[in-house]
Amino acid sequence: MELQERAAARTTELPGAELTYPFGEDWKVWKVCGKVFMLQTEVTGEPIVIVKAAPADGETLRQSHTDITAGYHMNKQHWITVHPGGFVDAGLVDDLVVESYLLVVEKLPKRERPVDPDTFGRHG
Repeated sequence: MELQERAAARTTELPGAELTYPFGEDWKVWKVCGKVFMLQTEVTGEPIVIVKAAPADGETLRQSHTDITAGYHMNKQHWITVHPGGFVDAGLVDDLVVESYLLVVEKLPKRERPVDPDTFGRHG
């Protein structure tokens, strides 16, 4: 499965996630409660995925993965771009999408949160 397909597939398991096109057909934008948590585009010449990341995590990911760079057209401290190339495995893509979603959800008022960001996805 390609990078963008994998990331999009993961969003189907995230309560309240919706796909929008606020910037035209060239940009797929996933939101939760009206707040962006993932973008996809090919305007750079390759199919990229842009997700939110905690600043320290983003820095670590950029240093350890050549296919992860600062967020394209986003705040470079809080967003990362994942490039295709096969060096970022499917499990990491899933984790990055979920983490981005939870970073946005935790900033929402508690009454608006579709999930509890402290317990979502944890078993037991």
